[in-house]
Parts: sequence; C-alpha cells; structure tokens
Amino acid sequence: MRVRLTHVAAVLVASASLAFAASERGTATATVGGKKVTIDYGRPALKGRALGDLVKQLSEDKVWRSGDDQVTTVTTETDLSIGGKTVKAGKYSVYVHLPADGSRNLILNTDLGQPLVKLFAAAPENMKNAPWPYIGDYQAKIGDKEILRAPLKKEMVKAPVDVFTIELTPAGAGASLKLSWGDESWSLDLKAAK
Repeated sequence: MRVRLTHVAAVLVASASLAFAASERGTATATVGGKKVTIDYGRPALKGRALGDLVKQLSEDKVWRSGDDQVTTVTTETDLSIGGKTVKAGKYSVYVHLPADGSRNLILNTDLGQPLVKLFAAAPENMKNAPWPYIGDYQAKIGDKEILRAPLKKEMVKAPVDVFTIELTPAGAGASLKLSWGDESWSLDLKAAK
C-alpha cells in the first residue's frame, strides 16, 4: 500500500508540473512617446469551446485574468494616457471586466500576483514563486489596488481566434492595444501622458 501511495503522489506532482507548463507565453511590445511598453501574458486556447460559455463560468464579479497561468503584466517605461486617465511608468497586472451587458473594460492593478505555492502547495519547484493572478472575487482580494478601469471597444471578428492574442501596434505617437479571443476583439489606444 505504501508503494502505491508514493507512486500516486509522484504521478500527481508530475501531472501538476505538466499542467502548469501547458500554455505558451506571449509578448506584445510597442513604442509610445519614444519609450517601450511590453505586455507579457499566457495564451490559452478555446479548443472548441465558446467564449460566451467561458465568460458565464467567471465568478460573480466577471473579472478575468486576461490570459492563462502566470499573471499578465504590462510594463511601461513612460507615463501613459489610457481612456483619459494617467498611468505612471511602472509594472502592473492586467485584468479584463466582462459583465453580462456585453461591455468590456481593461483593468490595471498594482498587485502583481501571488506566489503559486500559496495556491498549490505541491507546485513544481521551478514555479513555486511564479506570480499567479487572483481568481474569483477580484474586488474583495485586490480591488483596492486597482489604478485603472477603462472601456474597451468591442468588435466581432470575421474569423474566430482560437488562441488568446494581445497585440500592440503603432498608432501615431502611441499604440493601439488589441485583445482577441473567440469571436471578439477588444481595443483601446495608449498615448504618452502630457
């Protein structure tokens, strides 16, 4: 019996290691006001699921971590103007608010996540301190550290996007931020703050 339990524990740890390494990471980079802005994020795939069905599974606050696995972050070397609000140069976690009314909002937060080991005691050694986002009841957990909530322009896409994608493309002296997944894309402009 002891051998079997040890074997089962080893299989569970190995399975957990594979699960945490499942999603690829993506990076989007642009120059705004002559300075670099970078977004680092996990790229989940729909794999035949509908985006609307996944949104229905979100906790009551309808805040999504905007990616998969480790926390999604934006790092900016310059102060930005986003949705008419100023965001100071620095690093922030990125979430998206997806309420039932169909609107979409970008959220930036100063809380950069929690170590994976706090969520999963048997986390693989190389991932124990990796920053993981807060899932469920965002407002109660880190809502007080939110620095921006800006409306995103929602559009339906012609060809569904299976793997979640974030793009930063030049737009004048700034950049256009676009998040695409399933049959939707959400966008807004980033400008250098004056």
